Amino acid sequence: MLIAGPSKNAQIAIRSVSSRTYGRDKEALQTAAFLILQDGTCFRGKSFGAKKSMVGEVVFNTGMVGYPESLTDPSYSHQILSFTYPLIGNYGCPPFTKDQWGLFKFYESDRLQVAGMIVADYSAEYCHWNAVKSLHEWLKDEGIPGISGIDTRELTQKLRKESTMLGKIIVEDDLPLINPFNQNLCQLVSIKQPTVYGSGKYKITVVDCGIKQNIIRCLLEMGDVTVKVVPVDFPFASDDYDGLFISNGPGDPRQVKQTIRELGKCFEKDKPIFGICMGNQLMALAAGGSVYKLPYGNRGQNQPVIDLYSHNVYITPQNHGYAVDNMSLPADWKPAFLNANDGSNEGISHRKKPFFSVQFHPEAQSGPHDTKFLFKKFMDYVVEGTKGPIRLEERKDLPKKTLILGSGALQIGQAGEFDYSGSQAIKALKEEGVKTVLINPNIATVQTAKGIADQIY
Repeated sequence: MLIAGPSKNAQIAIRSVSSRTYGRDKEALQTAAFLILQDGTCFRGKSFGAKKSMVGEVVFNTGMVGYPESLTDPSYSHQILSFTYPLIGNYGCPPFTKDQWGLFKFYESDRLQVAGMIVADYSAEYCHWNAVKSLHEWLKDEGIPGISGIDTRELTQKLRKESTMLGKIIVEDDLPLINPFNQNLCQLVSIKQPTVYGSGKYKITVVDCGIKQNIIRCLLEMGDVTVKVVPVDFPFASDDYDGLFISNGPGDPRQVKQTIRELGKCFEKDKPIFGICMGNQLMALAAGGSVYKLPYGNRGQNQPVIDLYSHNVYITPQNHGYAVDNMSLPADWKPAFLNANDGSNEGISHRKKPFFSVQFHPEAQSGPHDTKFLFKKFMDYVVEGTKGPIRLEERKDLPKKTLILGSGALQIGQAGEFDYSGSQAIKALKEEGVKTVLINPNIATVQTAKGIADQIY
């Protein structure tokens, strides 16, 4: 009798399970902690991480995964971050290993950036093949408090209704509430000396307002580039570059005054400029526009954004509390993207020069990557700009709806060129966001098939 052993896939699964790292926090959740908001609302929970008190702006993130990336994002500096999904800590923390460029593979900076962490349910047990420690151990090592057992749904509803507010996690000593946004937070998280990555032909100067490491990686992946990352207060307008990039960062963009002045000088040139998140706001301010603070900000991996050029809708990750006022933009600038939920600005572009920026994060760590093509757009501008000044042609408005007269009746043996050309015309118009109304008496054609035209008569 032949007794079969485990299949190849089963053997791989068994080896995978046996290679995982398991752990349990025995000391986490043993101490009471309190979350106290600016209006006096108090939530009672359990402490994990560092047993210390901390003050910051309370904000919430609606992403489903990626707490290692979020916690190390410099844009969260001086903020107490609430995760709206229920289970946190279940896959521990990965190692601080680096890639071929010396960038961290699994983190967005070299340390925790948040002031504190709020979760509904902290997982004291963790399991992942790449884990080296628990979330509790990581927070404890870096002196950041966490609080578990909070009704994050109630907290989120309160913040959505009453606006983002200051708060504090109290574990031992009480602390006064201090507004962190009365200072230039970008200067606190930016590098202190210029750092160069790569040795390619095209020179990209990157202004570090609190840059995420995956942004640098995406720029390097563009190919033949040298990426020079400079401090936020660096005089980059006089730098020798083929393309300029302005990064994300924390706090009120109106406090980053020196960078705004330098950007204004760069607008007098024709060299390409690309900004992300804080970079979008700084470019708008440098152009003469204004910004305002959102009621509770947009943070997470699921924000729908409308491309005003193609009318496509992209799902984007975001992390910001301020937005550009579309009505304040001068005549040479226009909105490029809008948030489909609240109508706020999600990007701007110059009408004639190769300057553009977005409020969301196309580099997206841990995803989605729907808008990563914007890095290629920037690189195309950089390459073209080395050959001479770039002048963009202003696009004319397209019609919203088009009537198409179809191919008509086809006889057996008759060529179908009219059907083919008609169906391609419909596809091309739909790609441009134009609704199509087709009139065609012949149901046996491709163009009258379901899903081709918007309406068929």
